[in-house]
Amino acid sequence: MQRKCNMRTFVLFAFATAVLTACCKQALYRQDHESVPIKNLRDKTFVSVRVGNKTVPDILLDTGFDFDGIILYNPAYRDSLVLSGADSVSLGGAGSGKNQNALMIDSASLFLGNHELVNQRIIVLLSDIYKGFPSNGIIGYSLFGHYTVEIDYDKNILVLHDGDTFKPDPRFIRIPVYFKDSRMIPWIDVSVVIDHEEPVNISAYIDLADRDPMVLLERHTMKFALPETTENKYLGTGLSGDIYGGTGKISGLILGAYQLKDVRVSVAPAEIRSKQKDADAVIGCGALNRFNLIFDYKNKCLYLKPNDSFNKPFFQE
Repeated sequence: MQRKCNMRTFVLFAFATAVLTACCKQALYRQDHESVPIKNLRDKTFVSVRVGNKTVPDILLDTGFDFDGIILYNPAYRDSLVLSGADSVSLGGAGSGKNQNALMIDSASLFLGNHELVNQRIIVLLSDIYKGFPSNGIIGYSLFGHYTVEIDYDKNILVLHDGDTFKPDPRFIRIPVYFKDSRMIPWIDVSVVIDHEEPVNISAYIDLADRDPMVLLERHTMKFALPETTENKYLGTGLSGDIYGGTGKISGLILGAYQLKDVRVSVAPAEIRSKQKDADAVIGCGALNRFNLIFDYKNKCLYLKPNDSFNKPFFQE
């Protein structure tokens, strides 16, 4: 791998987190598109991406990654990529540690299946912070920011729809999505039932890269009481280091017309887990992958339809 770097340095903030449409007669939509396979493993969603002549599998879908491009962090792929003329960058995200040094190509092409994504940043971490992780990198806004993205967990496919012509199947319900502070990270209003009391309305953002169904953010002022019983636990590693908190259970999570019951949750200090101001919680893939999903940033909505895993218990006997 060539590591010749220009002098200028960028500071980017990335938070840790096609295309084609079903072409069979039973597809959810009437457009004739080709689908791309996904992998749903341990409550995370992966695709394969081609960078130059190299296909990199197990790239994590991350709705918290809000600029065009890809971050690759598996050191096994560094030397197989051509990074001549790359810039030095510093990346920060969830966690309480330091930013990560990386190399960045500012404008290049990526391929998802046969679909070319142009003007993409390719960022390669220089540290081994994620060595041994089951994913090789993350991608997000390159898909969610430019297309209406369908994720069908029953068929294990991802489809990119044209947002100008897309018509949702009426079996899906629509939940409004909003964005804050000029960042393209999707927020939704949901309700939580901590312990069989009346539902409490909260503001949460979606982090599809997080395997937890929900992370309750602990701060001095909160709209809800925390679960009485939690178990201290390592929750994960963000770009700025490890995250520790607790795990427990709440009685219910209400998303639109649907309620998930006896939901496993994590509890983490807001200042460490999230850089998002005024967030009450984070909704992760462990809850959302119980639905087939359609992310429609253009029209500021998320469509949901329960899939075959909707009634699967969060706690196995």
